[in-house]
Amino acid sequence: QVQLTESGGGSVQAGGSLRLSCVASGYTHSSSCMGWFRQAPGKEREGVAAIEYDGRTEYIDSVKDRFTISKGIADNILYLQMNHLKPEDTAMYYCATGGPCDYVMGRLPAGVGDMDFWGKGTQVTVSS
Repeated sequence: QVQLTESGGGSVQAGGSLRLSCVASGYTHSSSCMGWFRQAPGKEREGVAAIEYDGRTEYIDSVKDRFTISKGIADNILYLQMNHLKPEDTAMYYCATGGPCDYVMGRLPAGVGDMDFWGKGTQVTVSS
């Protein structure tokens, strides 16, 4: 069973930076997509960034050029470097794996696909 544990969240002012980390323990498929999702109060969960097994990355438009997803050398650590943070980035952030990057990036029909493993989340709050 894979367990994912996020850390690195916190409260920052607009324009600040945070780096989220996600440590995966247990068996993981090195070929699995890994992704970051977020959910703000009253809003649906959305995929933010994804990284394929071969290192290819994707981002939603609202975070492009501000966020960077990456893996650690051992592949069991996932990072999300967040720069130039905005109040609208405020949300609970989750890492997940065990599903397709198409799901992370919202390209699958509603109700199709999922990620097999999820962390419990880390809160990011950006004040103006």
